[in-house]
Amino acid sequence: MKLLFICKYNAFRSRVAEEYFNKINRNKKIKTISRGLIMSGGSDKEQRQIAKDLLGINIAKRNPLPLRLNELIEADKIIVVANDIPEIIFNYSLKPILKKVTIWKIKDEQRRNKKNIKKIVLSIKEKVEELSKKWN
Repeated sequence: MKLLFICKYNAFRSRVAEEYFNKINRNKKIKTISRGLIMSGGSDKEQRQIAKDLLGINIAKRNPLPLRLNELIEADKIIVVANDIPEIIFNYSLKPILKKVTIWKIKDEQRRNKKNIKKIVLSIKEKVEELSKKWN
C-alpha cells in the first residue's frame, strides 16, 4: 500500500503529514512519501520547532522533493494536504488518479505566525490520526 501526501512545496504540510503518519502507523505494509508541486526551500525554523514540540517529529530530515507523474499512478491513496492546489490538476487524462485523491483543505503559513503554524500542525495531526485508524 502506497500513501502519497502532496502540498504546494513539500516543505511543511505534506512533510508533517508524512512524518506523523510514519510515527503513529502500526501497519508496516503502508509506505508513505510526500511531495510538492513547486520546488522551493525547506521549512522555516518556526515550522520545524512547532512540529517537533507538538508531535515529536523532524520535518527537516531531507530537502523538499517534486512530484513525479509515476508517483501519482503508483499511489494507492493520494492526500492533498493543502487548500492552494487546484483539484483540476488531477482531471485531464488522469481519471483513475482522481478517484484516489482526498483533499484536506489546510491553509499554508509563510509569515512565520506561530499561532497559525500551531493550528495547522494540530489540524494535520487530527486528520492523520483519523486516517491511521482506518488503515491500522
